[in-house]
Amino acid sequence: MKPVIAVSGLRKTYGSGETAVHALRGVDLQVWPGEYVAIMGASGSGKSTLLNMLGCLDTPTSGRYLLDGFSVADLNERQLALLRNRKIGFIFQSFNLVPRTSALSNVELPMVYSGLKRGERRRRALAALEMVGLTDRAKHLPNELSGGQQQRVAVARALVGGPAMLLADEPTGNLDHASTVDVLGVFDRLNALGRTVVVITHEDEVARHAHRVVRVSDGQIVSDEVRAGVVA
Repeated sequence: MKPVIAVSGLRKTYGSGETAVHALRGVDLQVWPGEYVAIMGASGSGKSTLLNMLGCLDTPTSGRYLLDGFSVADLNERQLALLRNRKIGFIFQSFNLVPRTSALSNVELPMVYSGLKRGERRRRALAALEMVGLTDRAKHLPNELSGGQQQRVAVARALVGGPAMLLADEPTGNLDHASTVDVLGVFDRLNALGRTVVVITHEDEVARHAHRVVRVSDGQIVSDEVRAGVVA
């Protein structure tokens, strides 16, 4: 079995000379299929830069990154975009839903240019909504859904392409406590079904749901802890 994420000696430097900013300083990290990992760090720790590297949104200055076995450094912009679309399901703090489009149609959006027929797109979108418990809200517009429900639609949209991992960036940052519990419960269930989940967060409440907590400081991983007591 190969890791979903295999990072070695990852460095990212912005600028040069005395004004250079060393955002990542030789990061080594592996994430295996089915893991649930929280990556934590304070503002300026390098957490966001690491997110951009793992999400193929930026390229490292040096080091090696294999995403589901593919070497990111060897790809051009078009290939990187394809890799992102096929291997990563992104979930952001803001839900990024199309306002006047139903939940079902929002989930279908990533497949519009895939060549799939409409019926197959609809079937897959409904299956993804079922996984997050929103089949009964499929025809609702985003403004007819709670914040937690909107984020669950975003999770379904991230799932619909069958990515190697879900990469969530502060996914509960815009949610109240009840909605946070709701969304974290979805992550728990998806991981229990074998989905690989990587969450970038500064919230202990979120990290407590992960099986493994990686802490970043000053551009380096300072701890990597497998947790025994995990919130269920």
